[in-house]
Amino acid sequence: MRTLLILLTLLFSAPAASAPDSLAFARLDTMLANYTAAVNAESTDVKSAECDFLISSVKDSLTMQHIALWLYDHYKESELMGDEAVAIHVYDSWFKDGTIAMRSEFDKLDADIFTTFNRSTLLGMTAPVVDLRTPCGRKIRIPQDGSHSVLFFFDTSCAKCQLESKVLPGIIEKVQFPTKVYAVFCGHDKAQWRKFRRKFKVRNRNVGVIHAWDPEMETDMLRLYGVISTPRLYFTDTDGEILGRRLEPESLAEIIQYINAYYGQKEKH
Repeated sequence: MRTLLILLTLLFSAPAASAPDSLAFARLDTMLANYTAAVNAESTDVKSAECDFLISSVKDSLTMQHIALWLYDHYKESELMGDEAVAIHVYDSWFKDGTIAMRSEFDKLDADIFTTFNRSTLLGMTAPVVDLRTPCGRKIRIPQDGSHSVLFFFDTSCAKCQLESKVLPGIIEKVQFPTKVYAVFCGHDKAQWRKFRRKFKVRNRNVGVIHAWDPEMETDMLRLYGVISTPRLYFTDTDGEILGRRLEPESLAEIIQYINAYYGQKEKH
């Protein structure tokens, strides 16, 4: 694929006086789309290295900025779980210190917020540990080692949260391995939260449901788990490693199905 970059470099090696036009950038965007598609199955480390190679392969500042912005936007908005790490790498390596300028100060602020609220919970990282409160005020630390964990951050005033809370119990009831479900309330209406707890029932002996919140916002929970908006859904391994982040219920169901199969094979041996 790097032969494509040779062509790209030749295409944009003209002096700065003859800056690339919109048609040239359109061709470049097509090349970048083809290139990122070709490395889609690679690890985030490989993708990050390829981004650095792409950006540093040209000398024209406008083209360099265009490539960096395209790659940042591409991986920030990618539907492939884990690609956020590549966007954060591009930001840290090229935009954070001003090596390359973003489109505007607003975009820079938006990127600052995105990276700040996502860098603590990337795939493969250990989930941040926070001390919350149960409904009766008892302190509880989440997540806890020893079992898989589902972390569901929600607010009772959030329409999507209400929809997901109706779907999740059916998915979680299919779990065939020890799991703790942490339903973390991010709102303030205690009466509505009480109603939520009455309705959110999981009938599965493998699963323990723990309700928690941070009433005084004493922790950095929202930043650590990237809860800019709700809902947010995570899945961790028995040692706290993040196996799924910003999940949709369907994605959680797939992870559960995979681990069910793993435990089933393990029992056969």
